Amino acid sequence: MRNHVFSPTYGETQQRTPHVMKKIGFLSFGHWTPSPQSQTRSAADALLQSIDLSVAAEELGADGAYFRVHHFARQLGSPFPLLAAVGARTKTIEIGTAVIDMRYENPLYMAEDAGAADLIAGGRLQIGISRGSPEQVIDGWRYFGYQPQEGKTDADMAREHAEVFLDVLRGHGFAEPNPQPMFPNPPGKLRLEPHSEGLRERIWWGAATNATAVWAARLGMNLQSSTLKFDETGEPFHVQQAQQIRAYRQAWKEAGHEREPRVSVSRSIFALMDDRDRMYFGQGRPDQDKVGFIEAGTRAIFGRNYAGEPDALVRDLAQDEAIAEADTLLLTVPNQLGVDYNAHVIEAILKHVAPALGWR
Repeated sequence: MRNHVFSPTYGETQQRTPHVMKKIGFLSFGHWTPSPQSQTRSAADALLQSIDLSVAAEELGADGAYFRVHHFARQLGSPFPLLAAVGARTKTIEIGTAVIDMRYENPLYMAEDAGAADLIAGGRLQIGISRGSPEQVIDGWRYFGYQPQEGKTDADMAREHAEVFLDVLRGHGFAEPNPQPMFPNPPGKLRLEPHSEGLRERIWWGAATNATAVWAARLGMNLQSSTLKFDETGEPFHVQQAQQIRAYRQAWKEAGHEREPRVSVSRSIFALMDDRDRMYFGQGRPDQDKVGFIEAGTRAIFGRNYAGEPDALVRDLAQDEAIAEADTLLLTVPNQLGVDYNAHVIEAILKHVAPALGWR
């Protein structure tokens, strides 16, 4: 992977979306390692600290607690028990994933799990799904019992699983009832239970390309765009991501959906408030976009990190076109530094950066 330096000439001429109030949440990968340098040394630590950080973030006024899902890794692999536990411990914060890899999912069982967790949380789930990214093992979905149909790819399989998931979340009956059931049935064909009304409108697609963002819009999913995407134009990351969001919104409008869509972007943003912040994130030169390959033959662009004094962050973030286009910002957090430090990271952005940008 090598650095990729772009011309700054877009800075003064690009038309920008006016700053608006934004939902601000955190995104945790839930890493754990038995290293003595980590404050998250086991799977139990990762899960319980995720719950505690969600509670702390809600108390600080954050809007969302989101979790990445990876299989065969020392990270968070089974999201719904965690989401249900967070839902039981909190009252207002949105609870979500960014993202669940649909290559691994049984969409019907997933709909039951999601419905149950959403009911426990009082309708606060925001479920991000996608085709997934390279994993720790080769074709890991095979071990879960899934295989693409002949002539199809694993990405096709993920989108097929997603479409089934979306369909059953509508709550329409589709299964023929047993004429001699153990318990009485309601009339007509049966749907999956428990059903949580409104969850279908709180499903998000994590898109790495403009084309999949447009596909998600046509199906009525919200959009999640992360800290990387396929490099489709050679422009700076935030410019390409803003173009993706505009293409998504245009496709949503053309599809004729009645509600307004939601769009989130993820960023690593650290305000240097004290010596701990400077030790962790204040060393080195200003960060830049990077390019690399997350799969063979596909060039990807990775967005820069932001670290600086609050006034410098305000200046830099005001130039980020994709953040300006989004209604939701997810702050990626270094979860292995512990709950207290990550709560400090979130609080610093909420109090010392977001108000100056008009996000609060």
